[in-house]
Amino acid sequence: MGKRIIVFDTTLRDGEQAPGFSMNIHEKLHMARQLERLGVDVVEAGFAAASQEDFESVKAIAMELKTCITASLCRASRGDIAAAWNAVQYAKRPRLHVFLATSPIHMEYKLRMTPEEVLTRTREAVAYARSLCPDVEFSAEDASRSEADFVCRVFETAIDAGAGTVNFPDTVGYATPDEFADMIRYVLTHTKNIDRAVLSVHCHDDLGMAVANTLAAVGAGAGQIETTINGIGERAGNAALEEVTAALKARADQYDGITTGIDMTMLYKTSRLLTSLTGQKVQANKAVVGENAFAHEAGIHQHGILANKKTYEILSPEELGIPTGKKMVLGKHSGRHALEERLRELGYDPDKMDMDRIFADFKVLADSKKELTDRDISVLVEKDHEQISEHFALIRFIINSGNTITATANIRLRDGDEEKEEVATGDGPIDAAFKAIGKITGMDCRLESYEIEALTEGNDAIGAASVRLSHAGSIQRGRGSSTDIVQASILAYLDAVNKLIAFS
Repeated sequence: MGKRIIVFDTTLRDGEQAPGFSMNIHEKLHMARQLERLGVDVVEAGFAAASQEDFESVKAIAMELKTCITASLCRASRGDIAAAWNAVQYAKRPRLHVFLATSPIHMEYKLRMTPEEVLTRTREAVAYARSLCPDVEFSAEDASRSEADFVCRVFETAIDAGAGTVNFPDTVGYATPDEFADMIRYVLTHTKNIDRAVLSVHCHDDLGMAVANTLAAVGAGAGQIETTINGIGERAGNAALEEVTAALKARADQYDGITTGIDMTMLYKTSRLLTSLTGQKVQANKAVVGENAFAHEAGIHQHGILANKKTYEILSPEELGIPTGKKMVLGKHSGRHALEERLRELGYDPDKMDMDRIFADFKVLADSKKELTDRDISVLVEKDHEQISEHFALIRFIINSGNTITATANIRLRDGDEEKEEVATGDGPIDAAFKAIGKITGMDCRLESYEIEALTEGNDAIGAASVRLSHAGSIQRGRGSSTDIVQASILAYLDAVNKLIAFS
């Protein structure tokens, strides 16, 4: 058995701050719980000093997680560090993640500091962080474009001041794999006190080499990798957790049997949860978790797969938790016990799930579908149900539409103890439905984005709708799913409206 690499996940910090991937506090908590189930070692919950909302999110996650280290990023300033500590101090295992740039271009134009000033700031910031928290990580921002000997000096200073982890980021995705491996080896052999700390790497994907660089660093001796689910993050994103860990498993022969604590069967579920929460899909040909990752169309490939799956599959879908489409002998007359047993077979833990909600949704879906597949059940489980006040709820809708008539929508909603109904016309059934809802709610929302996709297969496939609405300076994302795409769209719109009300 090779050494075990620490997996540091920054989906909720670096990933979440990328345009289009923002999440509210309930969504972040939902994702954090899944990351803990996935088996990551460190969850970077956010940047507590960035805003009050970020602070509250980091604090809530710190109070929620049971086994993971909870980290908050902070600049090398006492104000940032104090804010981060005030948020993560509630964690069972808190970490303060302090960063300061070390490259000539960053020091001159962004920090306006000399190298000696950077060394002094590093010492002071890490020492202060260590006085508050027993676990401190220091990152040398833009390390891959820094002078190697200077990075070693900065790391020595940080470790002497109390850092237990020092991070070498390829902040702008500039390095190449061979070059990056040489950098890691240089740091390990030229930082005098490196034996007292874990060397971490954080790679961006600007040139498409984040995963390759991360793996090269692991091969060169790095002890921690910093990744995100689906590779989301600033600009072109970060190294994708699922790709790095799958490569380490499939090519263990090339990495001396290096292991992680990741439950590989949770990779697909975690990827799908993130797309559900953010409304941002991964491309079909995405490695490991894309819809085409295990699709075989060419005749020669199909023949090989039928003869022996290993002819074209280096990892099996089952190893990654990907539902294979196996039919379930479950329907509207099936009981709760049968559903719980099937969930266990799919890798879920019914004892830790909201089974009342899942079973109720299962019964509703079973009324509209004769046969349910594993994919259908996974959709029910991963469906986002936040604990927010449902101000408006759908009672019924009637749509009249065609290519020779103007689309009309009749919508009836429950508003507290009242029922309200309105009719509107629009450019198609969805537009008409949204306008009718607007009349009932009295909210003049702007539709920022709207997406629809099929989550399962067949004529009775489950469709998922995702909308982003803005109102009075606030933006919220809503989601809905149904075998009827109009209903899914209405539910998504109402979900966003309810969030706008709840978080206003």
